[in-house]
Amino acid sequence: MTPNATVFKVVLLLPNEERSVEVGIEEHIWDAAFTAGVELPALCHQGRCLTCAGRLETTGEVGQSDSVNYYPQDRGFVLLCTGKPRSSLRIRTHQQSEMRNHRIQKRLSAPYS
Repeated sequence: MTPNATVFKVVLLLPNEERSVEVGIEEHIWDAAFTAGVELPALCHQGRCLTCAGRLETTGEVGQSDSVNYYPQDRGFVLLCTGKPRSSLRIRTHQQSEMRNHRIQKRLSAPYS
């Protein structure tokens, strides 16, 4: 990352701990967490399977343009493998089941992984 690159603080609320990572504006949240030694679930790394799903705990923006399947109705959920921060964030991780149930209620694609 270049010295003048925009970097955001992302707080990850894991099942048993809270971890903070710095994520560049053009970096996927999952990749930054991995580099920082934070283990997060993922399978496809395409924003399709929901394995990496998280949920925003505060207001904030995440760019999901790299995701194969991300719908406007998904707002509030984050696909960490393809999401890029647009602000500082607090994200509850391990939300695959919750996002899948949300999509089923909205009659959207809700794949198993």
